[in-house]
Amino acid sequence: MKLRLILPRLLFLSVLALLLGLWTRPVVLAATIATPKVTVHKKSKSRHIRATHRRVATVKHTRHSSPRVRTASSSHRRRYRRHRYYERFTASSYAQDQTAGDIAAGEDPVVRQAAISALGDMNGTVVVINPDNGRILAMVNHRLALSSGAEPCSTIKLSVALAALEEGIITADTPVDLGGHYHMTLTDALAHSNNLYFETVGRRLGFDRVKYYANMFGLGELAGYNIPGEQLGVYPTHVLPESMGGVGRMCSFGESVSVTPLQLGALISAIANGGTLYYLQHPETAAEVANFHPLVKRDLNIGPLLPSMSVGMSDVVRFGTGRTVRANFKDFPVLGKTGTCSNNGTRFGWFGSYADTPYGRLVAVFFLEGGRPTYGPKAAELAGIFYRNLEEQNYYATMAPAQPKSEVSALTGR
Repeated sequence: MKLRLILPRLLFLSVLALLLGLWTRPVVLAATIATPKVTVHKKSKSRHIRATHRRVATVKHTRHSSPRVRTASSSHRRRYRRHRYYERFTASSYAQDQTAGDIAAGEDPVVRQAAISALGDMNGTVVVINPDNGRILAMVNHRLALSSGAEPCSTIKLSVALAALEEGIITADTPVDLGGHYHMTLTDALAHSNNLYFETVGRRLGFDRVKYYANMFGLGELAGYNIPGEQLGVYPTHVLPESMGGVGRMCSFGESVSVTPLQLGALISAIANGGTLYYLQHPETAAEVANFHPLVKRDLNIGPLLPSMSVGMSDVVRFGTGRTVRANFKDFPVLGKTGTCSNNGTRFGWFGSYADTPYGRLVAVFFLEGGRPTYGPKAAELAGIFYRNLEEQNYYATMAPAQPKSEVSALTGR
């Protein structure tokens, strides 16, 4: 009798307990979520940290109104943000009186004024060359143009590309494997200034061949003939240590290399004229202009390679890193190469190019020094203004035909 009374009561209490348990379960879960216990096993810790690095690098964080739950991963993200590196520039991109001290009596006045106007107040130099005879038509800011130069940044890719083409390592259309099923041709690599492509090609060439061709193209030696005050750029005699990127780094943006605006101008002049490397000459008087004679340093066997180079250099301006030229000048094709890099708080911006006009070709090198506003596409933009200034003065139609080239006398020893 007592058992019959106890069983219903036990059943009732069990059902009641079950109902109470379901009612309180969300509260327990909410408490668990609010105060999570994070456990990171030693074996998976490095993988977890790498994943956190990827999330921090790719996810754009936004502010939330709700309190942030402090977990191991969020505290790691805060430490990562706190130590993120931002380059700090100490140099100024602007200057006054860049032309002070220039000796310009032997320069072309129209070309010089077009270059000065294009440079404006940017801290830099402009060197304009007739590629058919090596005469410097204008050199704005002689002090900087004749200095010991700077890291060439991505303009070094021109030398590396010519070397790789000459050695038969690549053609313009050879797809180079960059890893991860990713391939690129020389034409696209020049247009978009792809560092990985030229690192890969540079390693295939090796330092000895890279240096041999760079020296042949005039890097590491004076570009001018008896130009007072010209300093020498540097091409190292030893490869960059692997810890600093090795030959790949030297070939992608010229690490440890120093190139002057005159050296880059001489190389691009050789590309523009079909392979003749002239000594650059800078007449200082009207009499020197009247008695000017071209002097050949050496003939380069690059004529057959130039069609492979010209498409990529043209694409630099059509849609690549130098497309800012076209914001100011579209009358004639411009072929060139940009370069941007920095060293010890100073950023460099390069653009070496030539205009392919119906009346002849004209080489212009813009080199800028400064801070964050200084970079290769900015130099390309200024080059576009320069070419436009000459067109507005109807200069191209007045360009005189080149004089016959002559070899340097053995008595000069040059």
